[in-house]
Amino acid sequence: MSDSAANVTPLEHAILRTLIYADVFHFPLTDREIHHFLIGQSAAPADVQFALVESPLLQQHINCVDGYYVLRGCEPDAEIRRQRDQASAELWLKALEYGGLLARLPFVRMVAITGALAMRNAASDHDDIDYLIVTAPKRVWLTRLLVVIIVRLARLRGVELCPNYVLSESALVQSKRDLFMAHEIAQMIPLAGMELYAQMRNANDWMNPLLPNANAPFYHESDSKPQGRDQVMQRATELLLGFPIGDILEAWEFQRKQRKFAAQVQQPSSSAQIDGERAKGHFNDHGAPILDRYRARLAAFGLDGD
Repeated sequence: MSDSAANVTPLEHAILRTLIYADVFHFPLTDREIHHFLIGQSAAPADVQFALVESPLLQQHINCVDGYYVLRGCEPDAEIRRQRDQASAELWLKALEYGGLLARLPFVRMVAITGALAMRNAASDHDDIDYLIVTAPKRVWLTRLLVVIIVRLARLRGVELCPNYVLSESALVQSKRDLFMAHEIAQMIPLAGMELYAQMRNANDWMNPLLPNANAPFYHESDSKPQGRDQVMQRATELLLGFPIGDILEAWEFQRKQRKFAAQVQQPSSSAQIDGERAKGHFNDHGAPILDRYRARLAAFGLDGD
């Protein structure tokens, strides 16, 4: 790709990078999504819309199909995106229902939708619903045990819940700091515990230069944090599961899972975290291959870096 006399702007390059990253997931973007998840460049929505229409560089490499912007040659992905929008809308109602239920469990302080559904990219209305759950300190494993009960009950109704990441509110800072992790944080949709969500975003301000426009959730939901009777019930149960029985159950479950997952955690390809503050069950590192494909696509377009 030659920039030569065209005087290509940083914004044009940022838009192209953003669409290339989305294309790794075969996921065309709307102009609002391009602006929100713009990589490495702060810009106003009007500037992004103007560039999409007027930029010779972008006209050369992208197309707009039914309101979705897609790299040229990948136009069929727009129809897949439309279908996934519909599937996600149906699955979203279930995600809200179970998210509210999870939020009422003892020691739960925040619940957020993550993964494909957070981007409205669910393959079907029976797709998995991924959650990130933040707990009170020293109650990660006891809380996860209670969450698993909800997971199994949901499965009886044909709903697959995947609480892939359960962490303590004392472990909000993420040690992995790359575009993939920044995107995972930026695209999650908090359902309960909005104040803690804001704390998590502030604690991970390293991601701001990577996604400077994504400073709030793309989709907004009302805070389903327990109130009134639900809050009283939650706190009462926490007292019953407090010291010492809560500590005993926490230690027992943690040690049991440590033994069970020891071999998987030690695999070179694993991104799992099994410790006293985190229960992250990603035994295959999805981020590294995604970023490898992204860099390869950048190179194909004559762009370098992340």
